[in-house]
Amino acid sequence: MDEIKKILIATDGSEYTRDAVTTGLKLAKVLGAQVTALYVIDQTSFVTFPVDSSIVSVYPQLENEGKRAVEDVKKEGEEMGVQVTTMVSEGSPTRKIVDTAADFDLVVIGTLGRSALGKLFIGSVAERVTRYAPCPVLVVRSKKR
Repeated sequence: MDEIKKILIATDGSEYTRDAVTTGLKLAKVLGAQVTALYVIDQTSFVTFPVDSSIVSVYPQLENEGKRAVEDVKKEGEEMGVQVTTMVSEGSPTRKIVDTAADFDLVVIGTLGRSALGKLFIGSVAERVTRYAPCPVLVVRSKKR
């Protein structure tokens, strides 16, 4: 197995990804790895919205939520002595995580994210990332249920 020097931690900012964030940061500390925290603004959720001012008012809220989520990871990393780069992107969460993973040695992702009920019908982002990522994926199960 190759050395793990670059870790991508995918977060949706929910309490369910906290365990994955902490695990990823602890692993980075032990390995001396660099971390990038990624939040994806899910554009697929806009498909059912009519193109009007409602999207214009929702988008900045989602962007701010993403910035808060990755800044939380950065803050926790600083407290552990781990350098964290933040990234907020937009698109399909699975596709963005998988595409971004091409530049990393490991992806850390949590299960049971914010829209757990919706994922019951659509399928888990974590499951699809595990299936398609070009590098190993560590899936961390949330203790919260």
